[in-house]
Amino acid sequence: MPDDLPQSVPPYPGISPKAYEHPADRAATAALKSVPMLDTVVRRLVEYSYERALRQSYLGNSVRVSERQLPELWASYRGVHRILDMPGDYDLYVSSSLYWNAVTIGSQRPMLVVGSNLLAQLGPGEQRTVLAHELGHILSDHVLYSTALAILVNAGGSLPLGLGLPVRAIQAVLLEWSRAAELSCDRAATLAVRDPAIVCRALMVIAGGLPADQLDLDAFMAQAMEYENWEDAHDRVRRFFNEINATHANAVRRVSEVMRWVQTGEYDRILRGEYRRRDEPTNVRDEAGDAVEFYAERFRALLREVGDNVTSLGAQMGDASQQLADWLRRRGG
Repeated sequence: MPDDLPQSVPPYPGISPKAYEHPADRAATAALKSVPMLDTVVRRLVEYSYERALRQSYLGNSVRVSERQLPELWASYRGVHRILDMPGDYDLYVSSSLYWNAVTIGSQRPMLVVGSNLLAQLGPGEQRTVLAHELGHILSDHVLYSTALAILVNAGGSLPLGLGLPVRAIQAVLLEWSRAAELSCDRAATLAVRDPAIVCRALMVIAGGLPADQLDLDAFMAQAMEYENWEDAHDRVRRFFNEINATHANAVRRVSEVMRWVQTGEYDRILRGEYRRRDEPTNVRDEAGDAVEFYAERFRALLREVGDNVTSLGAQMGDASQQLADWLRRRGG
């Protein structure tokens, strides 16, 4: 299977994330922004001590990758960074504290963190897939919401109940958004490694927890088709509830989404240079179309579990936002 070095892949100058974003991601992001006061509360979470605590934790107990530290991984990172024409530079860490995952955190200065146990199972192509996927989060401006989600997950029950903050509802809508956002970043990774099979192989390794040379990609692709074509409607409903607390969609579904995108011809058009640039104007609502309203209503239903409706919850979140800021200042002081 081809596993080209990053230097052999030409870049996509000025590529906009709108060129490859999954419609579900675009719609879910638009729906998040339509929820009253949600952005305010998310920014309160991110701006104060929790983000700084996460950053200090990785800085103090991880290995920062560079030309001197894990140089092959650094070369792969610089390669996909160049291919996606990233607008900035970002720190990259390898950490034993991150179990079988990779994350991008930091609303102002994003940084990438790869779990060492995951890294140990990845070949060169899969490593580049994971790194390009994480850079896709930065390019798509996912990092504010993904950092807030990481804060909520890490905080657990430590946020004070007296704040009146609808933590369960916020976490639920962020998880729903996160699963959609991952589909966009799989596409970014596909563009960066320029081979959908390498991305599918990386997802197989992540699902199985074994290196690719111990697994069979054709069998995994057949498994993905079986999952996609499953006829029992009750089982499909169960899938939704199985994923509802997960940050990522199931690996076989992600494989199917990548291959479906390739089959539409959009992938080949981008390879030919026919893609939206970052300096071109974008109308998010027009692009999302009917899906925006679909996701907006889906998010409203989640929020109604905590508040009477979105409007009253917006006021509740506004009050909680100031209380949260005061509490975080006291902890940080």
